Amino acid sequence: MKTFRYLTLLAALHAGAAWADTPLDLTHAATPKVRVSISNIKGEVNVTAWDRDTVHVGGTLGDGARPLEITGSDDDLEIKVRAQGHSGLLNWGSDNAMGASTLDVQVPRGASLDVSVVSAPLSIDGIDGGTVEVNSVSGRVRINARTPKLSVDSVSGSIEQAGHAATADLQTVSGDILAPVLGAEARLETVSGKVQAHGGPWKKVTLSTVSGDVDVAGDMAADGKMDIDSMSGDVQVSLPTGVSTSIHASSFSGNLRSAFGTAQRNEHGPGSELDATAGSGSARIVIESFSGDVRIRAGDH
Repeated sequence: MKTFRYLTLLAALHAGAAWADTPLDLTHAATPKVRVSISNIKGEVNVTAWDRDTVHVGGTLGDGARPLEITGSDDDLEIKVRAQGHSGLLNWGSDNAMGASTLDVQVPRGASLDVSVVSAPLSIDGIDGGTVEVNSVSGRVRINARTPKLSVDSVSGSIEQAGHAATADLQTVSGDILAPVLGAEARLETVSGKVQAHGGPWKKVTLSTVSGDVDVAGDMAADGKMDIDSMSGDVQVSLPTGVSTSIHASSFSGNLRSAFGTAQRNEHGPGSELDATAGSGSARIVIESFSGDVRIRAGDH
C-alpha cells in the first residue's frame, strides 16, 4: 500500500512538471509593420526582431494557464497569457494560482509593440521603425530599439534603453532609468531611482525626481527647453562648450556650481541661484533643487 502511494505521488509530480514545462511553438502571418500586443503576469518576456513577415512564439507556458493563442489579424495581433477560470485585464489576483510562463517572441523588424507585464522581466531587441509601449510592475525592462516613440511606465523595475528613441516617456517609482541614446524630446520621472540620460539636441526635456540622482548630457536645439526638478537628489547637467542657452538654476540648501556664470547666495535667506547666458541664449534651461547639489558642466562629454 505504501509503495502504491509513493508511485501515485511520483506520477502526479511528473504530470505537474510536464504541464508546467509545456513548450510553445506558435506562428502567425504578419504585415511588415504589424502591431503586436503581449501580456504576461508572471515569468519572462523576450521579444526579438527578425526579417520575416511572421510572428512566432516559443518558450514555455506556466502551470494553470489557458492554452496560448496568437489572435487577431495580420496587422494587429495579440499574445496574452491568461489564467484558467479567470478573465479581465492582466488577470489581477490570479498570478498566485499560475506558474511562470516564458514567452520568446519573434516579430517583424518594423513592428510596433504594446507589452504589459506584472512580475516578469522584459527584453526587446532589434525593433527598427515601430513604436514601443511598455507597462511593467516589478520586472526589469531592457529595450534596444530604433523607434520614433518609446513609452515605459514601471513601478519598481529598472529601465534600460539602447538604440535610439526620437521621443521618450520613461517613468518609474523606485527603479533606475538608464537612457544613453535619446533623441530630441524626453520626459523622465522617478521617485527614488537614479537617472542617466544622454541625447539631443534637446527640443524639449522634462525630468522630475524626489531622491534619486540625475545625470543629463546633450546639446540644446534652437529654442529648446529643459526643465529639471529635484527634491533631495543631486543634479548634474553636462553641456557642450558651444551651447546657446539661458540658464536659471536654484537650490535651497544644496551646493550650486556652474561652468556658465557664477551662482549667487540669497541675501535674505538660505539657498543660491544662478542666471546665466551662453551664446545667443536661444534655448532655455531651468533647474530647481531643494536640498540636492546642482552642478552644470561644460565640455564635449
